[in-house]
Amino acid sequence: MRTPSGFSLTRFPLPPGRTRRALLLALSLLAPVEAHADPVKVWATGAYSFSDELGGFHITGASGLGTKEDPLVISEELNSSTPVTLTIRTTKPIQPFSTNGEFANGVLYMRIQVLNNSGQAWVEFQFELQEILNQPSVFGDGLSFDQRNKTPDNILSSAYADFDRDFEPYDRLLFKDGKIDPLKTGSFEFLITDYTPRWTFYLVQDPRIPTG
Repeated sequence: MRTPSGFSLTRFPLPPGRTRRALLLALSLLAPVEAHADPVKVWATGAYSFSDELGGFHITGASGLGTKEDPLVISEELNSSTPVTLTIRTTKPIQPFSTNGEFANGVLYMRIQVLNNSGQAWVEFQFELQEILNQPSVFGDGLSFDQRNKTPDNILSSAYADFDRDFEPYDRLLFKDGKIDPLKTGSFEFLITDYTPRWTFYLVQDPRIPTG
C-alpha cells in the first residue's frame, strides 16, 4: 500500500485519544440539528378526546363523562390573548341521545377552566363552535350551544355575570360583564348539543382585552 510522500499511518501530531475526540466534536458540529416540537397530548375522557394540536395553548387536565351530573371538565392554560382552537373527537361509537355512557351521544355538558397566563386582563371571553375548521357552524349542521333551549339555565361563569348567544351565521357564546386578571383562572359552563354527531368538531376560544 502506497501513501503520499511525507504522510505516516502511524504518527499523529496529537495523541490518538485527543484526535478521536476532536474528530467526533467536528462531526457533531457538522451534523444536521433536528427540531423537536413539544409533543401534542391528547386527553381522553368519557366518549371524547380533547387536543391542543392546533397550538397557542396547553391542556392541563380532562375528566368527566359529559352528563349534567358529571360534566366534561377541561383545564387549560392560555399564554396569549389571541384565539385558540380546541379539537374534539369521538372515541366511542356514535349513537345520538344514548344515555348509557357507552356511546358518543351528541350531548356534552362542559366546564372549561382557563388559566390566564397572557399578562393581560380579559374583559370578555367568547366560544365558537365549528363543524368544519375555520368555517362557521350553520343552523342545519345540528351543532350549537343548546340552540333549541330559549331560556337556558346551565350557562354560567365564575368571572362574568352575563352572556350572549348568536346562532346565525355563527354559533357563538360570549361571556361579558366581568374580568379574568393575569394568573387567575376562570371557569365556564355550558351545554353543547350535536343532533347530527360528527367524529370531529372544534371549539374556538377567544379572550378579549380592553380596547381604546
